[in-house]
Amino acid sequence: MSEVKIVEIKEDISERYAPYAEEIRKILKEKKTYLLNVMSSPGSGKTTLIIELINKLKKDFHIGVLETDIDGKEDAQRIHDGTGVRTIQIHTGGACHLTSKMSLEALSLLDDEHFDLIVLENIGNLVCPAEFDVGAIKNLILLSLPEGDDKPLKYPLMFEVANIIAITKLDTAPVFDFSKEKAIQNIKKRNEHVDIFFTSSKTGEGVDELVKYLTNEVKEFIK
Repeated sequence: MSEVKIVEIKEDISERYAPYAEEIRKILKEKKTYLLNVMSSPGSGKTTLIIELINKLKKDFHIGVLETDIDGKEDAQRIHDGTGVRTIQIHTGGACHLTSKMSLEALSLLDDEHFDLIVLENIGNLVCPAEFDVGAIKNLILLSLPEGDDKPLKYPLMFEVANIIAITKLDTAPVFDFSKEKAIQNIKKRNEHVDIFFTSSKTGEGVDELVKYLTNEVKEFIK
């Protein structure tokens, strides 16, 4: 029997989009617009938290939203109805991720107006979106209590590319076996420098702390 060899051939297709990501950051710097990329699994509370954050931040900043989904417009409508800010729906045509080229095209739809802060809600997925740099200034990753404190160990890249992590749905703590200490430990194994916040959109716990953090971030960037 002949020897069986396994040969892995892998092309990092994200590299072909790197120039677009850098172009976006250059444009954002020139325009003094902060782009926040929000990523998580489906059902973690992205849209709900985004609405809470925008309603607290919009008194200080002019805010726009790029809402990304494979299909549908429910979340974009929720954000618009819940905040009143300009919201644009992006459909990826079946793709489980957003590329920097898509991001650049979407941002061009907001060119007729100046924004201090643009919130990009990425596709709900803990794998694909983490592989593509969309040109954001920072990545905010959500991890909800129902998902479990072991997710950083199972989906390493998502937590490695994070700049900020919001652990959400704290109000469900009595129901789920979730350890804050283990979650922090597992996150720090992947990313020692990430800033972590514990939040509940239902009770408001921790949201003001995250708002304060983002306020300082945006003000520093656009000054």
